[in-house]
Amino acid sequence: MIKKHATLPAQPVREYAYELAYKLAREQLAGIVDIKQQCLNSGALYLPAEKCVIIDHLQRSYRVSIPPGDVSLVDTEEIVPVRDKILVLHYFIRAKGTPLSGKIITYKELHEGINYYPTFFKRAIEPVVNNFKDQPLKLLEITAALGGHRSDFGDTAVTIDAFPRVPLTIVLWQGDAEFPPDGNIMFDSTIPDYLPTEDITILCEIIAWKLVRLLKTGGGSPGNR
Repeated sequence: MIKKHATLPAQPVREYAYELAYKLAREQLAGIVDIKQQCLNSGALYLPAEKCVIIDHLQRSYRVSIPPGDVSLVDTEEIVPVRDKILVLHYFIRAKGTPLSGKIITYKELHEGINYYPTFFKRAIEPVVNNFKDQPLKLLEITAALGGHRSDFGDTAVTIDAFPRVPLTIVLWQGDAEFPPDGNIMFDSTIPDYLPTEDITILCEIIAWKLVRLLKTGGGSPGNR
């Protein structure tokens, strides 16, 4: 049985927290001395003539102006949610350029991951399990819209490159008469060199609900992502 957990903060409080985090991230961006090196670390594209960098995130390209730190989508006027802007900036700022290790870890192995796991499960794993447990092959089909590809874990698994240096793998177990359906989200062991645990939670929550939305709308167009 899935347990209930504490609800998220009230909307105005969350919005204020996001705006503050965005402001701080922009200040950190302004403090980076070698933007070209940071692009190499993160896999971003540096366009010095346009005073911006381009960062790929879930099959979409984001433009980050240098130094103000404004984040926008390339080739569209669609508004970028503040928490997405924060993730893009945090990824770029934190990226150390560490090569992928190929060693897979779970959320519980991250810094403070054990303490935050109940919240992570509720926000990121549970939505995927609840919506795909009866149609796991749909997970493979739908994640293609986010650049996903099949992986060899569990009964059904798919790996998505959330950022150039941040692959994550969503795993489903169908369950049987003895065990209920279950799921997990796993990472390359280098992920702490690119995102802190709190951002990893938010990233996985965003991806989980994108997948649920794509499942319910039956589409993979940019507007549905």
